[in-house]
Formats: sequence, structure tokens, C-alpha cells
Amino acid sequence: MHRRKTGALLKASVLMGAACGPVGPAVWEALGVYGDALGLAFQVVDDILDVTQASETLGKTAGKDLDNNKPTYVSVLGLERARAHALELRAQAQAALQRSGLADTSALSLLADKVVERDN
Repeated sequence: MHRRKTGALLKASVLMGAACGPVGPAVWEALGVYGDALGLAFQVVDDILDVTQASETLGKTAGKDLDNNKPTYVSVLGLERARAHALELRAQAQAALQRSGLADTSALSLLADKVVERDN
């Protein structure tokens, strides 16, 4: 479910950018892995923020997922394990960028950092 929400939109954005240039299959695959990891990291951090931030900070009702008995990364893994998973996903995204062979991935690398660190 989580990969089909915001994660799919983020992956599509990455791949649309790739489609605008001449990229080979290896680059396409690496950027797909990056997009998957980035999108899932976004969702994991969103679940974390839902239980750690105030509604005013989030711009939406905090704790809504828990109130609706919705399964989240925090409810399944616990807060610390969810945080660790977000870091693992960022590492996967960064590794995919390194495998891509692209000359400059600094903006995509920074995006992965910001997605995971956005609660700071």
C-alpha cells in the first residue's frame, strides 16, 4: 500500500526526469530503485511525524493514523525501528545513485537527505 501512494508519485517524478534525457537501461534501473527507496522513505518519515509532531507543525491532524487504527510503520515496527528503516531506505537510495553512473547526482542525493531529515 505504501509504495502505491506518495511513493509512486515520487518515483514517477524521478523517472519522468530520466525520460527527458538519453539514459540507458542501467541508469533507468538505478533511478527506479532510487525512486522506490525515496518514496518509501517519505512514507516512513510521514508515519513517524504523525506520532512525533504537533498538528500545527504538520499542517494536518497529528495522531490521525493511530486514531483510525491504521497500520503504519510506527505501529508495526515501533518508533526507533521505523527511524532506522528510514535511514536504511536513504542508504539504499544513495547506493542506487552511486550505481547509476550519472555525472552529477548531488541534487537527488540532497533530496534523499531532506526527505529523511525533514522532522529536524
